[in-house]
Amino acid sequence: MNKKIDQQAADNIRALAVAMVEKANSGHPGGPMGGADYMHILYSEFFNYDPSDMTWAFRDRFFMDAGHLSTLMYAQYYLLGNYEKQDIENFRQWGSITPGHPEVDVKRGIENTSGPLGQGHTMGVGAAIAAKFLGARFGDWLNHKIYGFISDGGVQEEISQGAGRIAGHLGLSNFIMFFDSNDIQLSTSTDAVTSEDTAMKYKSWGWSVIEIDGHNHKEIRKALKKANNETEKPTLIIGKTIMGKGAVASDGSMFEGYCELHGQPISHTGADYNKTLLNLGANPESPFDKFDEVDDFYKTILEEKTAKAADKKAVINSWREENKELASKLDFFLSGKLPELDFSTIEHKPGLATRVASSNVLAYLADHVENMIVSSADLSNSDKTDGFLKKSREIQKDNFSGSFLQAGVAELTMACIANGIALHGGVIPVVATFFVFSDYMKPAIRLSGIQELPVKYVWTHDAFRVGEDGPTHQPVEQEAQIRLLEKLKNHSGKNSFLAMRPADSAETSVAWKMALENNSTPSGLILSRQGIKDIAAQGDSRYKEALGAEKGGYLVKSVDNPDVVLIANGSEVSTLIEAANILEAQEQLKVSIASIISEGVFKSQSQDYQNSVIPKDKPLFGLTAGLPVNLEGLVGDKGHVFGLEHFGYSAPAKVLDEKFGFTGAQVSQNVLEYLKAYNN
Repeated sequence: MNKKIDQQAADNIRALAVAMVEKANSGHPGGPMGGADYMHILYSEFFNYDPSDMTWAFRDRFFMDAGHLSTLMYAQYYLLGNYEKQDIENFRQWGSITPGHPEVDVKRGIENTSGPLGQGHTMGVGAAIAAKFLGARFGDWLNHKIYGFISDGGVQEEISQGAGRIAGHLGLSNFIMFFDSNDIQLSTSTDAVTSEDTAMKYKSWGWSVIEIDGHNHKEIRKALKKANNETEKPTLIIGKTIMGKGAVASDGSMFEGYCELHGQPISHTGADYNKTLLNLGANPESPFDKFDEVDDFYKTILEEKTAKAADKKAVINSWREENKELASKLDFFLSGKLPELDFSTIEHKPGLATRVASSNVLAYLADHVENMIVSSADLSNSDKTDGFLKKSREIQKDNFSGSFLQAGVAELTMACIANGIALHGGVIPVVATFFVFSDYMKPAIRLSGIQELPVKYVWTHDAFRVGEDGPTHQPVEQEAQIRLLEKLKNHSGKNSFLAMRPADSAETSVAWKMALENNSTPSGLILSRQGIKDIAAQGDSRYKEALGAEKGGYLVKSVDNPDVVLIANGSEVSTLIEAANILEAQEQLKVSIASIISEGVFKSQSQDYQNSVIPKDKPLFGLTAGLPVNLEGLVGDKGHVFGLEHFGYSAPAKVLDEKFGFTGAQVSQNVLEYLKAYNN
């Protein structure tokens, strides 16, 4: 313990944050200046990782919620050697590895992409759940900590309620969160928007709460020791800090605690840039330097952490020698690989709703995939994830041997937790709710996509046929919204999402196969509430034919030189089959039918294959229970899509089908009208 070097290190972090924002002419300097003391003490004395092996699976993890405080992380990690001076100088610049909000980069210590407040610490809760899940299966030695960092804004975001409730309910004693409580946010002081007692709120959820002076190193140290020794509850350390700690005005007076220091270079405020750097011990002529004594100190810290990690690895290796079978299983979990699965063996009764077919698949997976956590937003008996639950048991406080997480009515929280589980590694997360509530989940789905996380989303009650629940529960525009993510590329240049709406039970099995084998992006299964007539096999195996869905789309009914090609996905495929039977019997038309489970995957196939399924020189008619835009990109300018262009109405599903024109007879008439216009 060296009071002088501790203060110098914290001030070095402050100076670097100030300099980064000033050079970029954008950013948030005030918060990092306030949080610097906590970060230095955490990383120099408590945070366990291996500097020579940054992706070590059993490292502690730090989840930043307040993404706008990225300079706090970059400065700290610069002192730790994770970044070069040039990286810090290029904050927020094109091609820089130090963007304005941190993006997941484990090799440099960035565990999560953050920005939308509330999601970062919730992903931390997910990582803590994953760690507990693995610890219950492999032993108490798997005891690394998950640290979170949250600001006033993150505490205010509604998602914090879901994260706080679940973390406390499950007793996540491996989760330690620092609340940088500086009473200042971007446009106002916090007392203008809230008067809640944050400590009491978290205590009521079952957290251990410690209140400290966030600039007092002795108090920070004592709080972190207590939090690391906690065995029953998650810990919230409320650190009272000062916005812009160390800032100085041009006349030499202190200029701290002002709202204007939050979101702009300090030279744009009442503070003076050069005098602030001098006050912090930095050289305004070379503001991106590490202080000499701080640099030497951190070199020693890195040696100590590497040695401590080696000791931990020796303990783990000893466990491996004594538990070779378990060690092999753990390595398999962490590899992200799947066991051998045979989806063709899953049996389905005729005419099932695809949500029920999904339940059958989940029951199979419960018996064959040991490292899966399935979660439902209080709907397991409706979204049919209870097929998994019946073969497993619920995760509970002090008992993480189960595999089913009851999230309660908290769709966004549940999805963010799944992102955190995926980020931790070793566990496959599945989350489920009604499709209309994907709206609640959208911010997390987007972060699943940009972080390239293999989260599996299960959305049931996929269309207006929800019926009596009325328009608020009937998804109309949701499929179009989700499929936009198939058109949006991630940083790897791939479709950022895999959206699948299977046409029957066999396609549902294939959709699950595709989802599980997709380990580079999130996947979504969009499933029906009502029963669907199974597509008849053209050969000897409907499942084998349904494997055509792995190319995104295929012909479920094929004829030579068709007069028209009908296109749909989901339950509308069976409606097209009814319409085709009428057109063939009454009009002697030749009809092919394409089931396009995923437009994104389909359009990644060769042009020859796409043309073999949807020929451009033939009349093309699409049917969708959502907005016509769902299929317009497939039928082209000369094609026609019949869809829904209004919110549904409350009535039984069959009545709505008739009222909206979604029966075989009505669709056949629409096809004839289209052909008449096409041929004229």
